Amino acid sequence: MIAVKRLAILVGLAGLIPFLIGAFGLFLAPGYSDWLIKWFYIYSAGILAFMSGVYWPVAMQLEDRCYPLSPMVTLVISQVLFLTGGLTLLLPLGWRALIYPLLYIALCLVDVRWLYNYWPQWYRQLRLLLTAVVVVCQLMVLAGMTLA
Repeated sequence: MIAVKRLAILVGLAGLIPFLIGAFGLFLAPGYSDWLIKWFYIYSAGILAFMSGVYWPVAMQLEDRCYPLSPMVTLVISQVLFLTGGLTLLLPLGWRALIYPLLYIALCLVDVRWLYNYWPQWYRQLRLLLTAVVVVCQLMVLAGMTLA
């Protein structure tokens, strides 16, 4: 049986593949840039919704394990990140390219700063790595759109 830690790392790293394809695809296959950009931002919104949705059950813990955040603040963060990520899909591409990196950084800050005691150390390290790659991919897409 596979350990939760290994599975989380494997799934986390596998989740980077669409970000990498989208970012590098703009430079390697510029003829598909319109399709890649749409796909990239739909995937970005989906992953952001999934990751921010994790805060909902964290806030529901009876022991207030989301300290120093209150359960109410944790729920609000979950909903703000979810709604902002989804509504950003409705904005022009330039705004998406600016907002999504900020949302991913905010998501990571919640995990490694305010929920520091909730997550194991290996998970916080994984989040930092995954966030760094995702933000670099987001910036590569911004650069690719600027150059196109």
